[in-house]
Amino acid sequence: MIVKLDRRCRIEKPVNSIDPVYGSAEKTWQLLAVVWCNVQDVLPSRSEAVKNGLAVGTKQSRIRFRYRDDIDSSMRIMLNNVAHQIVGGPAELGQHEYMECVIEVYTS
Repeated sequence: MIVKLDRRCRIEKPVNSIDPVYGSAEKTWQLLAVVWCNVQDVLPSRSEAVKNGLAVGTKQSRIRFRYRDDIDSSMRIMLNNVAHQIVGGPAELGQHEYMECVIEVYTS
C-alpha cells in the first residue's frame, strides 16, 4: 500500500492539571508528535445544527499517517493551526504500515 504523505500535522494529547490559584481542573494540550500525513475530505453531507442560536456545521476528513501505537481517540490533530477531534478510529492499515482516523472540525 502506497500513501502519499504530503502534509504535516501535529498530534496532541490532553493533560489534566489543577489550577494553582482556584484549585479547579484544567485541560491543556501537550505535543505528542509532528508527522507527515495524507488528508482527504469525507463526501459532503448535511451535518448542521443550531446550538444556542448559532448555526454550527461539522466537516469530516480522513487522515492517514505512518503507524504509531500511542494514538487514541482522546487526542486531537492540528492541521493549519486548526484543532480537529478524532471521531473514528484509529484503525490500522496493512501490517503496522499506516493508521487512519476520521477527524472532525466545527464551523460556524
